[in-house]
Amino acid sequence: MIGRFKYDNEVFHGKVRGDRVIVDRGLYSDTFLLSDLEILPPSYPGKIICVGLNYIDHARELGMPLPKNPLIFLKPPSAILGHTGKIEYPDQAERVDYEGELAVVIGKRCKNVRSHEAGSVIMGYTCFNDVTARDLQKEDGQWTRSKSFDTFAPFGPFIRDSELDVSDLSIRTRVNGKLRQDSRTSNLIFNVPILIEFISRIMTLEPGDVIATGTPPGVGELHEGDGVEVEIEGIGILKNSVVRNSE
Repeated sequence: MIGRFKYDNEVFHGKVRGDRVIVDRGLYSDTFLLSDLEILPPSYPGKIICVGLNYIDHARELGMPLPKNPLIFLKPPSAILGHTGKIEYPDQAERVDYEGELAVVIGKRCKNVRSHEAGSVIMGYTCFNDVTARDLQKEDGQWTRSKSFDTFAPFGPFIRDSELDVSDLSIRTRVNGKLRQDSRTSNLIFNVPILIEFISRIMTLEPGDVIATGTPPGVGELHEGDGVEVEIEGIGILKNSVVRNSE
């Protein structure tokens, strides 16, 4: 696992080994206790590309036909939030939803990647929560405002390396300990290699960019004070809480 951390005023990446973090300094390495570090979002993406309606069971839940091509949209980097960070419930929204997702972190600059070559550009995988102001999404008829509030893109806690086979992993979301989403990545309509090929034909992908691959059925509402967890088999658990925006 690779994480991004802060200690005093220094920000760095390190390898997570149990309760310790090992930081490569070139000629030597430092070791920190994980509990002594602030866990930051594991990358700082220039862009976050999200995919809508990408689970077979979610499409069936909504009674919608399967899309012929991936339905993509963007979230701004200003929306990112790390593990244990607080999701801010904006005053202008009346309903905020969770959407647990598998995310791909890009490892190298790339364009026009073929699906069979996708593994060569992936740094690894992590958990993602595509937080959405659902009432504003319906009001606007498009998704930019509803998806883009600060703190609406929690991801982490760490990046699992690209050797992980993500074709059939359990993905679950819990709110206050209660299971709300429970599916498998084998239900993805467009898998990770197909998504990378499709997206990289449109835009150049840069190191640290994040592709959030879509959410399974069971999307639902969050309230002030809730704790939400996105757990993906072999990757980890992303934990966040919800607070009311004071502004």
